[in-house]
Amino acid sequence: MNVLLLAAALTTAAPSDTPQDYTHLIPLAVNGKPSVVQLQLPRDAYLNARSPSLTDLRVFDAHGVQQPFALRHPEAAAAVTQRALPVRIFPLMAERADAPLAGLEVNIGTDGRMVAVHLPAARDAATAKALQRLAGLVLDLRQDASAEPPVIDALQFTLPPGRHTYTGQVWLEASDDLKHWEAVGVAELSWLANDSAETLANDKLEFPARQMRYARLSWRGGEPLQFGSISAQSPVQGNAAAPTESLLLPAQPGRDPRDLQYAMPAGVTPQRVGLQIDSGNVVLPVTLGNYAQLRRSGQFRFEPAARTTFYRLEQNGSARTSGDVAAPWALGARWVLRFDQPPADKPALRVSWEPATLVFVAGGTPPYALAVGRDKAAPAARDIGEVAPGFTPAELRTLERASASPAQAQADVLAAAAKRAVDDNSSAQRRLMVLWGVLVLGVAVVAGMVWRLLRHAGTTT
Repeated sequence: MNVLLLAAALTTAAPSDTPQDYTHLIPLAVNGKPSVVQLQLPRDAYLNARSPSLTDLRVFDAHGVQQPFALRHPEAAAAVTQRALPVRIFPLMAERADAPLAGLEVNIGTDGRMVAVHLPAARDAATAKALQRLAGLVLDLRQDASAEPPVIDALQFTLPPGRHTYTGQVWLEASDDLKHWEAVGVAELSWLANDSAETLANDKLEFPARQMRYARLSWRGGEPLQFGSISAQSPVQGNAAAPTESLLLPAQPGRDPRDLQYAMPAGVTPQRVGLQIDSGNVVLPVTLGNYAQLRRSGQFRFEPAARTTFYRLEQNGSARTSGDVAAPWALGARWVLRFDQPPADKPALRVSWEPATLVFVAGGTPPYALAVGRDKAAPAARDIGEVAPGFTPAELRTLERASASPAQAQADVLAAAAKRAVDDNSSAQRRLMVLWGVLVLGVAVVAGMVWRLLRHAGTTT
């Protein structure tokens, strides 16, 4: 019986955890019926959270039932960018446009680079002069005669000056020695222009990436054309830039005339910071830090954390501005910038961070809501293995994405939270007054005891 009563008491004392306990609700929309969904945490979640570690996040279904969720920072995704390489073009002239392009003769310079290339029929100058038809193009794709051939996966073409329309089917062959050729790809190139000089172009020939030293173009349809330029597209492997959120914090006067301070939302832990300087020539050496309150005196002391220089300079018609710098460790709710020379304006502080990804189980009854904004909330996020067991990193990256609507404030919860803050402050002041009263009373008692001892000692003598 005692055990049952204790369990009942603990159950009664346990704090509630419902959507009505949070200051803001963010409606979530999920397409279809996926079992596990991901969401890039919206800005509203960070601006209204009460904890830097986001312990006051919850996902509820339509009936207020909590849904399991995990917070994770996705691994950097591989990304491929294109690097354009210049191509040297050598026209092949013949008596007719459809002449065979076999048996090329090449002139090589002292540096090993190709200087000229022609068909065997154009061996002597008299014959070459009579060859007035373009039959094909030979391309030298090497950037350095001694370097490895570049990896290419596309060629991009531009029309010669003055020409706006063209259509032709181009065949591409590759070679390492200009003797043995291998078919690589084919493309229908076209440029269409309207009366407003707007152009619709299909100007690329794409193929599987491969090393390529020389290439040969021939035509199976349309008129052979000496293109204005040809660039080779070389794929570059890298990582996709992570998404970022940013926020401008207005400046407020500091405790020192040299200082400006900025109120940092509790849920935001900046990774980079910068100063928003919109005009003029400005150079601002500055120290980032915060104020620390001294226990004995109650006064505040500036604690430096990092030193940098923000600037904006206009040079030759263009503006040079300082980029964002890595944020120092957490500086609390108030960030302070101490300037060597205070600026005339009060520039805003720009802070940026990489939002986490929330992965949750789409169980219960939709629609779902992300709740945020509760003081001293217990952590509820789980390990990803407890939310999406057996999912590989690739599968996690391709989860169905939920979308978030703007946050909806719950006025009664906000009012209750403000009242609690006032009550807590009043309670703290009462406790402080009681403490001082006890201390004064203690001093009085001790003084009385000392007076009695002294009096007794004088009577005895």
